[in-house]
Amino acid sequence: MTTGTPPMDEWKSIPWKQIERSVFKLQKRIYQASQQGNRKKVHRLQRLLMKSQSGRQLAVRRVTQDNAGKKTAGVDGVRSLAPKQRMHLSSTLKVEGKAQPVRRTYIPKPGTEEKRPLGIPTMKDRATQALVKLALEPEWEARFESNSYGFRPGRSCHDAIEAIFNHVSQGAKWVLDADIAKCFDRIEHGPLLEKVNTTPTLRRQLKAWLKAGMMEGGELFPTDAGTPQGGCISPLLCNIALHGLMEALAAQFPTRRRQGFYTPGLIRYADDFVVLHQDRAVVEDCQRFIVEWLKPMGLSLKPEKTRIVHTLVQSEQGVGFDFLGFRIRQFPAGKARCAKTSTGKRLGFSIRIKPSKPSTERHIRNLRQTLRTHRSTEQERLIKIPTPKIVGWCAYFSTVESKRVFEKMQKVLFEMLFAWATFRHPNKGRKWIADKYWRFRDGLGWVFQPRDIGVSLPLHGATHIRRHVKVTGRRSPFDGDWVYWSTRLGREPTTSAKVARLLKEQGGACPECGLYFRKGDSMEVDHRLPKAQGGTGARDNLQLLHRHCHDRKTARDQRGAHDKRQVFEEPCDGKPSSTVL
Repeated sequence: MTTGTPPMDEWKSIPWKQIERSVFKLQKRIYQASQQGNRKKVHRLQRLLMKSQSGRQLAVRRVTQDNAGKKTAGVDGVRSLAPKQRMHLSSTLKVEGKAQPVRRTYIPKPGTEEKRPLGIPTMKDRATQALVKLALEPEWEARFESNSYGFRPGRSCHDAIEAIFNHVSQGAKWVLDADIAKCFDRIEHGPLLEKVNTTPTLRRQLKAWLKAGMMEGGELFPTDAGTPQGGCISPLLCNIALHGLMEALAAQFPTRRRQGFYTPGLIRYADDFVVLHQDRAVVEDCQRFIVEWLKPMGLSLKPEKTRIVHTLVQSEQGVGFDFLGFRIRQFPAGKARCAKTSTGKRLGFSIRIKPSKPSTERHIRNLRQTLRTHRSTEQERLIKIPTPKIVGWCAYFSTVESKRVFEKMQKVLFEMLFAWATFRHPNKGRKWIADKYWRFRDGLGWVFQPRDIGVSLPLHGATHIRRHVKVTGRRSPFDGDWVYWSTRLGREPTTSAKVARLLKEQGGACPECGLYFRKGDSMEVDHRLPKAQGGTGARDNLQLLHRHCHDRKTARDQRGAHDKRQVFEEPCDGKPSSTVL
């Protein structure tokens, strides 16, 4: 007779700590073998990882639990998987060289009226892509160039901005500010597969995804070029396609110290990049070289977003440039204010990096639209709606000279809030409105906060400016130095103060599974004692967990609460059973 005990291979009882350690050990060995140039060993370890049960289970978990788009359906209409279905998928998952078409959808593109096309794969293809990515990413992380920052673990936009700062701090530069036109949609499949240069099995699988086609309006369209955005493998393939540009540029323009010539600097974030050099003729030569270098891959520069400017002197296309939402520019300065080089020599300029004008205007439009949509919402509920937008926007720009911009944003938001309050009370005076919605009479200043309630709207100007430390050289999370990477995670500008504090207190590890947090992990703040059982939001009752660890703990807490409510049971003989505590 079978018992009610769940089998050890059930999804909810999987030992994720052992699973992740097993996968990471293989990834670290792939990374080291790739650094040594041992391709035979790399391919052998990749096959071992893709066939392992640990790799398959981790890939399924990442697309069905950890991913924010886990409930987005592909052409098969599957939106989510139950634990039994996840277990079945992980047991049958394999790289077999087949793929289903992707579902075409469009999302708004920030700053423009254009729509960004996405291709949503089926759940099975997403899991297979995650499995292939687990094997391919360590190999290429050991080969990628140091100034490539987009869609890579452990690297961010702020690392790219700091790299630009390091370049322009040495002197005024001419800059080629360029963007590749429809990079994801135009990459040629043949040259890309040759560049990946992987095993026949992986090559067939990659080719199947690239040639699968896309469904739109019930009609199937072929995909003769491009890597559809929407799958987790597409950013990696894009980075592989653009890999080698820096090395080719260094070979074409080698450093000649005796002549005082240095190789132009190139900083790339996905398909956006800048080239910096003190000589305009060299920058123009770089532009022509890059255009020719991109042609075999089927790519070209976007004319309306490609320009050559100077960081200090006014040129025909302006002065300074925008990159990743930041405005980078130099200003003439006197001896007392000018920057210093590493040798102590003073320079005749100062460097200013701040939020770009389009970024601030987009943020203002977003806040204005939020207030217009919620004109009739109560103050306490209204505060919760724009708070994440304000905190996130300020955190992103908190590593540069944004203080004046933050103060301006705070003033603009105050005017919008006062207009919102005036609309709600057209027959009341300004003093009455200010006293009702702001706490200046309580000595708290112009804080937008209800009476007798602690929740308040965060102020832009209260954001602390803290310089970001760029990632060192070509370091990667696959090198295994978790002290370095867990420390960096707590200092990420987009990491909230609460999460950073919990990371520090927990030593960068998850108390549920014992594993260190990594860049890209889904983290959630948990109450040690749930609120339903009398827990509070006090500091000592909070902890930081992985999303899947949080789901497991929540289910365990709910089962415990259910067991406590079952005080008595009536067995079949009519006698009461013992109390269950």
